[in-house]
Amino acid sequence: MNKHDVMATKPKVLDDRQREAFFEKGYLVINEFLDQNWLDRIWEVTNSIIEQSKEVYESDGKFDLEPEHSAQDPRLRRLTYPTAHHNLYWEFASRGPIVDVAEDLLGPNIVFHHSKLNFKWSGGGEEVKWHQDYPFYPQTGYSILAIGMYLNDVDDEMGPMGAIPGSHVGPIYDHYSEDGKWTGALREQDLKGLSMESVEWMAGKAGTITVHNARTVHGSMPNFSPRPRPLLINAYSSADVLPLTAFPGSESEHNCTLIRGTAPTQVELEAKACTLPPDWSGGNYTSIFEKQQTAN
Repeated sequence: MNKHDVMATKPKVLDDRQREAFFEKGYLVINEFLDQNWLDRIWEVTNSIIEQSKEVYESDGKFDLEPEHSAQDPRLRRLTYPTAHHNLYWEFASRGPIVDVAEDLLGPNIVFHHSKLNFKWSGGGEEVKWHQDYPFYPQTGYSILAIGMYLNDVDDEMGPMGAIPGSHVGPIYDHYSEDGKWTGALREQDLKGLSMESVEWMAGKAGTITVHNARTVHGSMPNFSPRPRPLLINAYSSADVLPLTAFPGSESEHNCTLIRGTAPTQVELEAKACTLPPDWSGGNYTSIFEKQQTAN
């Protein structure tokens, strides 16, 4: 659904200033959007997930672990597809208040795309190099966004997400190295052409949400603080935008579920070229962390 049609609809939780800012910059921050009840419920489940990870010693289809992970010192990089592992994550993703945000920016017909929980553990939790989401899972159009929610207060020391304003209307960059290896990150020569001094770092209190378009160039620095920085991410698309490739990582029954509105009778088609990602259907994907770090 295009910007003009979205803006013609009455918003549920955002004002027109916020919606215009999103379409202009490609991202949005809403401080302390989530109430304490939701935070408490999500933390209860997340703490139980962390406990489960203590019995796992290597990355699998559920947990992506840092090399130093142990039962005594758990160091999670990611919980893959949280909605597949606990009903509360699915309740939040499909019926929680963030769905109103998605509708205000995508229109009334909303598809749940996927979820992930990036932990960025304390004391050096890994960076996320500059990248766009779209090359990981290209679709027929660009009405795709991700909503991240900080479970803890996040300051500049903790590696908050940063984004380059206006990059969502620029090129769709190649995320392969010069020798053809998928790295999941922009090449150095492409970064030199971007206005890195304009990066906006999105710190915020617990319950703050970040929203970014799938074409927005974004990333985050390592977390050198003594505090973990869990970021629960749920991605959505307008129902008239359809996937072109298999999803990265293990499939979830919730992928591409219509959660609001009606199924499309037409498909959105936009013509900008994009290099296809590797074939993820064989299960040869763990996370962006693993792909970016092994590319070093």
